[in-house]
Amino acid sequence: MSQGASVWVVLLLALAAANLPFLNERLFGVVPLSTPTKSLGLRLAELLLLYFAAGGVGLLFERRAGQIAPQGWEFYAVTGALFVVLAFPGFTWRYLLKHRK
Repeated sequence: MSQGASVWVVLLLALAAANLPFLNERLFGVVPLSTPTKSLGLRLAELLLLYFAAGGVGLLFERRAGQIAPQGWEFYAVTGALFVVLAFPGFTWRYLLKHRK
């Protein structure tokens, strides 16, 4: 896979992972829960774990392409903010739009 294609794969994976906690009532989209709805805290914890999972995929692609560049706290602050921005459509759909029951 080319370097440009791997960047797009990571971005699309991050978009899907950022919206997954808000689009379903299962843990990581797979594990059913005993409660009918997930709490916001559980959704945010799931969002944090999916952030690290998407970052791990990006790290694997970077390792495969060559030497891994060192990252400081700034890198994690920017990518965390980007991940939260990517989660905005799912958050809006879950909490800001009215749903008919």
